[in-house]
Amino acid sequence: MSAHKPLNQQVIVVTGASSGIGLATARMSAGRGARVVLAARNGEALDAVRAEIERGGGVAEPVVADVSDRAQVQAVADRAIQRFGRIDTWVNNAGLSIFGRLEEVDDADSRRLFDTNFWGVVQGSLVALPHLKQSGGVLINLGSVASDIAFPLQGMYCATKHAIKGFTDALRMELEEEGAPVSVTLIKPAAIDTPFAENARNYTDRQPKLPPPVYRTEEVAEAIVHAATHPQRDIYVGGGGRLMSAAQSIAPRTFDRIGRTMVGQQLRDEPARERDGTLYRAGHGGRTSGDHPGYVMRRSLYTRSVLHPVTAAAVVAGLGLAATGLMGGRRRR
Repeated sequence: MSAHKPLNQQVIVVTGASSGIGLATARMSAGRGARVVLAARNGEALDAVRAEIERGGGVAEPVVADVSDRAQVQAVADRAIQRFGRIDTWVNNAGLSIFGRLEEVDDADSRRLFDTNFWGVVQGSLVALPHLKQSGGVLINLGSVASDIAFPLQGMYCATKHAIKGFTDALRMELEEEGAPVSVTLIKPAAIDTPFAENARNYTDRQPKLPPPVYRTEEVAEAIVHAATHPQRDIYVGGGGRLMSAAQSIAPRTFDRIGRTMVGQQLRDEPARERDGTLYRAGHGGRTSGDHPGYVMRRSLYTRSVLHPVTAAAVVAGLGLAATGLMGGRRRR
């Protein structure tokens, strides 16, 4: 499929738009001229985001919605059509996690996580598709490196992300067989410095955190915005995540042994704070970054090379020429 319409001619719906990746995506999209529909549970936070975007000259429409409820997701689409007349890109971003051993996690919490992470993506996709088919649009689903691998303490989260990958891949095949003018992209971020860990339901007695390497939120937003105009099947955000995925596929038992070390990497040396998280309630919103205690990588050279392969090729060629020149100079000396 060829490139879609320019971003400044698009209407983009973003779920989970009140904080983290969704907020960064909404800001970036509006800053580049798109009209943005903001969906999340926290209406006060959405109003603040709309005011911020409009102060910068952008256009945004907030809609309070819980993506686990099909009727509320439909209301997001209805508002987008009512306000802007069409939907060009739909971003299924809303998601949460649970930190705890699988034997300890309550069934109701697990089901609630699936309602949000998995069914939120399913319902968003199915509600969006009739509109995307009309406009020749883009469906972007937020998976994770956890769509390919699994790790302890967030086992149910990994299960939801595996399910999202299966659904997204099957849906893409059906749309291609049908000849529908819709591109489907699965974004697979590594650990990202958002309020993700502090918003999670926590069964441990220590404050959770994400294992390194951790990347900046805007790297994911850049990948989402790129996919809105340049169809791409999968985009990994963070070379570390891509490496883990490759390692798991090549040597799964070895990766299992490495994965066991990730229990300690996901817990801080401090007592747990708000252990309920935002599984059943709206979060505070308004922040793209979290409070990760370690180093946060500002950009992923791997992801930038995937998004801009011509630039990457030029960089590699330049490095090759420089290396050749250096070796030639050494031989002459």
